[in-house]
Amino acid sequence: MSTYRVVNPATGETEQEYPTATDGELRDALALADDAQRAWAARPAAERAEVLRRVADLYEERKDQLAAIITREMGKPVKQALGELRTVVSIYRYYADRGEGFLEAKELDVASGGRAVIRKEAVGTLLGIMPWNFPYYQVARFAAPNLMLGNAVLLKHAPQCPESALAMERLFQDAGLPKGAYVNIFATNEQIETLIGDDRIHGVSLTGSERAGAAVAEIAGRNLKKVVLELGGSDPYLILGASNMEQVVKNALIGRMGNAGQACNAAKRIIALDEHYDGFSTAFTDAVRGITVGDPTDPDTFMGPLSSEKAVETLDEQVQDAVSKGATVLAGGKRIDRPGAWYEPTVLAGITPDMRAYKEELFGPVALLFKVGSEEEAVDFANNSPYGLSASIQTDDDAQAERVAQRLQTGMVFVGAPSGTAAELPFGGVKRSGFGRELGRFGMEEFANHKLVRLVR
Repeated sequence: MSTYRVVNPATGETEQEYPTATDGELRDALALADDAQRAWAARPAAERAEVLRRVADLYEERKDQLAAIITREMGKPVKQALGELRTVVSIYRYYADRGEGFLEAKELDVASGGRAVIRKEAVGTLLGIMPWNFPYYQVARFAAPNLMLGNAVLLKHAPQCPESALAMERLFQDAGLPKGAYVNIFATNEQIETLIGDDRIHGVSLTGSERAGAAVAEIAGRNLKKVVLELGGSDPYLILGASNMEQVVKNALIGRMGNAGQACNAAKRIIALDEHYDGFSTAFTDAVRGITVGDPTDPDTFMGPLSSEKAVETLDEQVQDAVSKGATVLAGGKRIDRPGAWYEPTVLAGITPDMRAYKEELFGPVALLFKVGSEEEAVDFANNSPYGLSASIQTDDDAQAERVAQRLQTGMVFVGAPSGTAAELPFGGVKRSGFGRELGRFGMEEFANHKLVRLVR
């Protein structure tokens, strides 16, 4: 059985399999990308921008077909799949519109006389290793800035996303990207290790698990290759003020249950001051119980299946571990008895340090509720995690929001909204959530050669 296959999580049925690349095919792909990169980087930035603009147009034109693919591959409700594609379009257009400006040389103030400028140039061919939970968006935030910069891309997608991976490769070709500037590879982990060690790979970007990130970073470090890692998260959602409890609940529901809770920056730990806890807990639990889990192809469905049977098994083990050690189930708490990868939207309280859920990332529709007695305790509790991706603060007090945001050990903080993303906002974390940034101006800084040109007369 091939590693790369489409297993529809709504039914559990294998719909199509794709052959894994041979070593020879990977050698050819790398040689093709290496040759294409030099020609692509030599093109004027304005021409590269026009290709990205066409990429955005094709994503827009093909959105219905592309959305249907990821609904089959990983169970994303079609409405959310279309939302993901809108974000993808905005990312490619953002770099098409602003990329030239980001690449402008910067003149330095030289005390010793003469002139000096910093030029931003491509470093070469990059390897991207992408996850399944946002099949198009994750690729866009890596590929768009780097293609604009002039780097070529070898893209290894998640084994359960082969159809969307091929659809993206075709889209880039149809948009006029030179053959080899973006190449999809169905590679094994062993083949990836060999690729990272090749001198023609100049950097690696991975979004995925801690384990995968540590493995890739170790191999890249051994070969002196730069990496960007966006890994797991156990993001806090702090309720410090709640004059509009309805909005606070809505933000929490979207922040935790969107994409069936399968997001690194989901609101996994909801931390409420004691004066707001009871009111929030009641309203939020009622809202979670009101979620109807249904057919992901139905435009009205908010939550479909999880991505795979393995995802359900792992999540249920974490939930049952917590329950067996005394956690309180306020809603849900078990898998749904039907073919496919289905799990109930769940709310747990009474989580203690001896439970797996206290420290581990729960990648699914399970919200954890915690009560604290003060702002100080809320911040300390939020920071008591090996992760540091993002955080959300709910308060009407701007001074409090600023004060707390400064103390949170995360790469991103959102006030008055759930954690999110946008083309212009740098995305990334600290601690075991990884390092480096994607999107915004920073998205073109990570894999750029900041070349100094010194002119002495």
